[in-house]
Amino acid sequence: MTAPGTPYGLWLLVFINSAVFILFAFSFFKPQTSRDWRSFGAFSAFIVALFAEMYGFPLTIFFLSGWLQANWPWVDWFAHDSGHLPEMIQGWRSNPHFGPFHFLGIALIGVGFWLLSVAWHHLWTAQRQGHLAVTGPYARIRHPQYVGFVFIMAGFLVQWPTLLTLAMFPVLVWMYARLARSEEAESRARFGKAWDSYAARVPAFVPQLESGATTGNGRHGGAGGA
Repeated sequence: MTAPGTPYGLWLLVFINSAVFILFAFSFFKPQTSRDWRSFGAFSAFIVALFAEMYGFPLTIFFLSGWLQANWPWVDWFAHDSGHLPEMIQGWRSNPHFGPFHFLGIALIGVGFWLLSVAWHHLWTAQRQGHLAVTGPYARIRHPQYVGFVFIMAGFLVQWPTLLTLAMFPVLVWMYARLARSEEAESRARFGKAWDSYAARVPAFVPQLESGATTGNGRHGGAGGA
């Protein structure tokens, strides 16, 4: 049996951790438009749902407890650290915070916050000049901030998967894709051929292997504020 960890029902920790990560993301993303706030609000809902299970009530463990106990009877599934399901299922017997999935999650989260931060700097500079953001991450993908949110959520899923956040993840990715298309329509209407030329060279979400730095004028990287 794994040693029992921190008990659940710690709703103050749910609030504190949710607030810290939401404010941290806010400091990088800096939403301005109603579209920005929708995308940021969806990300915030994901964070709250995650920490509600991590420290509040382990809904996923509760629903899967029969299957988990039948297949991994040596694990105390209601110990706090057992919420790191990938490590537990793979038979990791040491502290899961030092497991491979936990470190992978940290890497994904770090890349996501880095994208939010760096992309915002280039976007803000372009907005002040009334130009299209085509430098930094925007030289490789049109929507680096949305991609950053996806990286952060994927990192948390790798570290602490829950049924609710697993269900939310594809919905949020779909929502970000729709917001991106809406932003691109606005940028195309504003910048015309300059946007078409940029969009033809730079993919929306997945960078090309070959270097394809772009130059040009305009406002939004990936069309808009995200």
